[in-house]
Amino acid sequence: MIRKLGRCGIGAVAELGQLTLFTVHSLLGIFGQRYRVEKLIRAVYEIGVRCVPIILIVGLFTGLVLGLQLYYVLSRFSSETLLGQAVALTTILEIGPVFTAIMIVGQAGSALSAELGIQRNAEQIDALGTMRIESLGFLVSPRLWAAIICFPILTACFDWVAILGGHLTGVELLGVDAGAYWNRLYDEVTFTHVRDGFIKALAFGFLTTAVCSFNGYFTHKLSDVPGARGVSQTTTRAVVYSSIVILAADYVITSFLLQT
Repeated sequence: MIRKLGRCGIGAVAELGQLTLFTVHSLLGIFGQRYRVEKLIRAVYEIGVRCVPIILIVGLFTGLVLGLQLYYVLSRFSSETLLGQAVALTTILEIGPVFTAIMIVGQAGSALSAELGIQRNAEQIDALGTMRIESLGFLVSPRLWAAIICFPILTACFDWVAILGGHLTGVELLGVDAGAYWNRLYDEVTFTHVRDGFIKALAFGFLTTAVCSFNGYFTHKLSDVPGARGVSQTTTRAVVYSSIVILAADYVITSFLLQT
């Protein structure tokens, strides 16, 4: 048992080091590529534009539920006028960055991992190496930079739609005063809150894209079975690990920001 635990620990540390080197090389790889702007624009479309509908839909229903739940909690203390502040801060600081990252991972991250896995099995990545093309810079680097660009923007879209959803529930359905809803929001939400939410979005985008790319790129080493089943296995692994990374990073970043 001790040997197994030791092997698992050493394997985890080795994989973490490999992931770190993979991420650093991918981040810097775009500077050695031609047509980097075109590749970046295409990656922004794949990660950002295609995820807009799901982000808006989830954000709307999240705001509706938040408005409903928080209204009944605040009404017990006769504090219904704090609804706008509660919805905005909850969304901007926690729910917005986390839900946005999870939705993007479910749609764009899984597709990225599966695409790289298929290219690995089809030996397309090896073919790039034989043509002296840096595969990390060609395949992964534009997606990594696109995630850094898109995650904060999509998080801002999620936040606004969720706040509007809270307004629909609280003001239009439950009768909270509209002026109180928006005035409390404007008075209490500061630049620091928005900055903290964007810091989380940047971290989530960087980490999740690195994890999904890593699992797809090394699907031949990380999967137990070859072929399509191996790609399916590493894609599932990428989504699960990315979700865990989001929640773990959320705790670490929140602890750090609360102490500063």
